[in-house]
Amino acid sequence: MAAEPSAKEKAWVFFDRIVADAAPDGQYTNPWFLDDEGVRRYGPDYTTLTKLLGVPLHLRADTRTGVPALALDVWLSYELRRAGFDSDAAWPRPTHPRILPMPIANLVKALPVKEQKALTDRLTKAGAISGVTSASASILGKNYLKQVDVIMTDWATGPELLISTKRMDSSYGKNAANRVEESYGDAKNLRLRHPLAALGFVFGLRSDILQKEPDTAEWLIDLLQKLGREDDAYHATCLVMIEYEDDDAVPSDSGEDPEDPLVAAGLATDPETNVLPVFTPEDDVLTVLATLPPVKIRHDAMPEQLSPARFLAEMVSRVLDATPVNLHREARVRMKLAQPRID
Repeated sequence: MAAEPSAKEKAWVFFDRIVADAAPDGQYTNPWFLDDEGVRRYGPDYTTLTKLLGVPLHLRADTRTGVPALALDVWLSYELRRAGFDSDAAWPRPTHPRILPMPIANLVKALPVKEQKALTDRLTKAGAISGVTSASASILGKNYLKQVDVIMTDWATGPELLISTKRMDSSYGKNAANRVEESYGDAKNLRLRHPLAALGFVFGLRSDILQKEPDTAEWLIDLLQKLGREDDAYHATCLVMIEYEDDDAVPSDSGEDPEDPLVAAGLATDPETNVLPVFTPEDDVLTVLATLPPVKIRHDAMPEQLSPARFLAEMVSRVLDATPVNLHREARVRMKLAQPRID
């Protein structure tokens, strides 16, 4: 009897469709625009974000499954593609396998049709191929390997962008301090080995913390801002304040971090190495997406310094500033094509 699909395997079907619908035929909207004073700004696609955030609620997937944080990962990689970076360069990719080195992606594109199909079938119809593809990626820092959630890297350039994401939807007092302490250590570990990589941290937080534990919320938001001001830590930090109804919350969610440091270090086997999207009939996918639990982003509770718009602008700009003009040409063009926004 086949094993029950994991929450991630179920989620990828919906994540992929949401992202595909947001960029029909692979055509992404330009996120850059000029404000009323002619200043170039980054405009995140919050509509797509709220849809992605509704998927773990529909699946009743708690924090320990990794699906709530994965929704942020999928959105961030989608935003990097909107900014003009190659669809194979920003991981997780919009199709399986989620981690695929650019040289291999380029090889597939360069092969004759017959060989291209054979290799594509091998890459997409199997689980992870050791040393080639994966469902997640770990990067060596100064002292230890660290699983990084959103990555841009290449054999020629090394890591160009490293973003870690965390979600906390409950048990705030129990878990908040641990998340921040871990983030400080991880930031320094990665920054010391990869000083030129754009290094960021995104924290997804359920908005009920503002009522249930306002002191914890104030403390956590303050630390997130300080975490982005350290000279040897993250270049930018981001807070995504997420609001949804209590009826849609997962009652058993402990708020615990699903990441296993032993897996990242290569000392234990990743139980989700072979994560493949579960086949789901088209009508079923559309029905689910039409009835996802509603999610709102509480912009009023997110300081400007921690806003997704500022964060994404900083990450994209740092990647471009640290590379020659002949790299990431599309991203540079998109930035220059910023136009006044028409509301």
